[in-house]
Amino acid sequence: MADDKTFTQEELDSIVEGRLARERQKYADYEDLREKASKYDEYQEKSKTELQKEKEKSDALQAKLTALEKEGTVRQVREKVAKDTNVPAELLTGEDEESCKKQAEAILKFAKPKSYPGTKRNAKATTEHHEADEAMREFAHKIFGKGE
Repeated sequence: MADDKTFTQEELDSIVEGRLARERQKYADYEDLREKASKYDEYQEKSKTELQKEKEKSDALQAKLTALEKEGTVRQVREKVAKDTNVPAELLTGEDEESCKKQAEAILKFAKPKSYPGTKRNAKATTEHHEADEAMREFAHKIFGKGE
C-alpha cells in the first residue's frame, strides 16, 4: 500500500479543473453546432410547411377538378336519358344511367293520365248540368249585356 497517495484539496481542485478544461475544449463549438442545428430544424420545418401548403392547394384543386368532371358526366347521362324518355332532365336526380332510367320510368308512370273507375255518365245528370250551365250563361249575358 505504498502506492496509495493522498491529495490535498488544492491538488484535487487542480486535477478536477484540468479535467473540466479538457472536456470543455472537446465541446468548445457545441453552442455553435447547437445553434446551427436549431436553425436547420427551423428551416426544415418552414420548408415542410411550405410543401404542405402547396400539397393542400394541389389536393383542393384536384378535388375541384374531380367534382367538375363528375358533374359534367352526370349532366350528360341525365340529358341522354331525358332525350330517350322525353322526361325533363331537371326531374332526374340519379347519378348514373340506370338510376336515371328507373326515375324516368317512375315519372312517366306517375304522369300517365288515369281514368276514374266507377264513374258512369248519367244521361239525366248530363241534361241537368247542361240546363244549369245554360241558365248560368243566360244570367251572365243579362248582367253583362251580351247575348241580345
